[in-house]
Amino acid sequence: MTVAVSPDGLPALVLNADYRPLSYYPLSLWGWQDAIKAVFLDRVNIVAEYDRSVSSVSFSMKLPSVVSLKNYVKPSRHPAFTRFNVFLRDRFQCQYCGTSEDLTFDHVIPRHSGGATTWENVVAACSPCNLRKGGLMPAQAKMWPLQKPYHPTVHDLHNNGKRFPPNYLHESWMDYLYWDVELEP
Repeated sequence: MTVAVSPDGLPALVLNADYRPLSYYPLSLWGWQDAIKAVFLDRVNIVAEYDRSVSSVSFSMKLPSVVSLKNYVKPSRHPAFTRFNVFLRDRFQCQYCGTSEDLTFDHVIPRHSGGATTWENVVAACSPCNLRKGGLMPAQAKMWPLQKPYHPTVHDLHNNGKRFPPNYLHESWMDYLYWDVELEP
């Protein structure tokens, strides 16, 4: 489950048992209530905490800002073929003109010409380019995708997701995000 990311929501970054985020985009976050429930159910370890606490009559605890699962969850090897994942693969850019405005998707080989709705035939496209291309083949429309559509790996989508950080990143999360980013000398 993901929550809207805001500093006031005090979400917890959820790490797998290997201390990597379950996902980068959307970033794997739980609301503070879900994080506390998981602590009490002994499903997570608290890795870092906020300065804020919650209390009851007989109990008080700091809110977790980073939790790690106690049991490793094997990531899916094959991402689902969804509109969102097509946009993520294509870096939220029209594959004909490069804009990130008003995105939809386009069948490179139109369906009426035998084109399938698959990773290898669908690309992100802005509405104006999609309308301009219409049901034409790329050569007829003189429009070719900037990159050939392909079936991405989960790793491909994670890498692309790192390019689109959420609006809010708590400082306690930074040690667990972007470990593979090149360090500055």
